[in-house]
Amino acid sequence: MISVGIDVSKGKSTVCFMKPYGEIIHKPFEVKHTESDLKHLVDRISKLTEETRVIMEATGAYHYPVLTYLKDRSIFVAVINPLVMNKYVNVSIRKGKTDKLDAFKIANFGLDHWYHLVDYSPTADVYDELKTLKKLICKLQL
Repeated sequence: MISVGIDVSKGKSTVCFMKPYGEIIHKPFEVKHTESDLKHLVDRISKLTEETRVIMEATGAYHYPVLTYLKDRSIFVAVINPLVMNKYVNVSIRKGKTDKLDAFKIANFGLDHWYHLVDYSPTADVYDELKTLKKLICKLQL
């Protein structure tokens, strides 16, 4: 059981690989949202021999490039609501806010909620088009 926590930012993400009891497989490292860096991340995940789940927080639109890249390669990805993650993090005694620490906390969340994680499944294309049209209409009405 390996949890891969990804703290997503605008053009880069910080990733931490963790096993139960806080055993860190890969110390938090940075991945740019480029084809080569994401391929390197997938290669690292693919080399793992145990069941692996990737956990990331929903971040508006910033997480979509990473999410799409991983899902296109059939990797289990759980996208967590930021409010749920915030509630989980605030229970912790350890305080602090850095990308590396956030990636660690997200990976830990994955281990703590392992059996309740749901693999992300994209919505239908029609639904996505409707959401886009709705946004455009709202902008035109302003």
